[in-house]
Amino acid sequence: MSEHSSFHKNIQKYVDLSEDELTKLSSFYALEKVEKDTVLLKEGEICEFEGYVLEGCFKVFYEDENLREHILYFAIEDWWVLDIGSFVTGKSSQLNIQALEDSVILTINRNKKEQLYNEIPKVEKLFRIMNQKSLSAMQLRMISMLRENADKRYLDFIKRYPTLTQRIAQHQIAAYLGISHEFLSKIKKKMLQNRK
Repeated sequence: MSEHSSFHKNIQKYVDLSEDELTKLSSFYALEKVEKDTVLLKEGEICEFEGYVLEGCFKVFYEDENLREHILYFAIEDWWVLDIGSFVTGKSSQLNIQALEDSVILTINRNKKEQLYNEIPKVEKLFRIMNQKSLSAMQLRMISMLRENADKRYLDFIKRYPTLTQRIAQHQIAAYLGISHEFLSKIKKKMLQNRK
């Protein structure tokens, strides 16, 4: 199951599963190819899947009343993609999920995940740890948005997503940072001048 090797490595970082358990775990997930620009989730829909990104890139975002995008996070290789609130509660999502590149993901639905918990109890520990890490990351992002200036947020973005600046449009980075595309251009220009 070579297409699952990165998935297995990711899992093994958090819990120790046998080869049989990893094979069984993988059998609960469906492999999906997603074309660039495909919308996996629209605001108002229920998030019926939890996805692990094998290849590609997604943006998780919402639109304000002026249809301006606000990106919560990008999901690239080895990241999980979903609206966790909607997935867990079965309530309508306030978010959108869209592929920014041709992508490949492993997906599981809520019922299969519950079944997985019953059949491999260690998996519940795995997702508890990952949810805690995700919550911690979101908390740090909120603090950064409130405390740090845009220059520092951009530097943090480059550190967090070192390869992503070459893969996505500048206006998408700006939407993640909560600034205008023009202001991002000024930040980048200033940083180039400071390096001279």
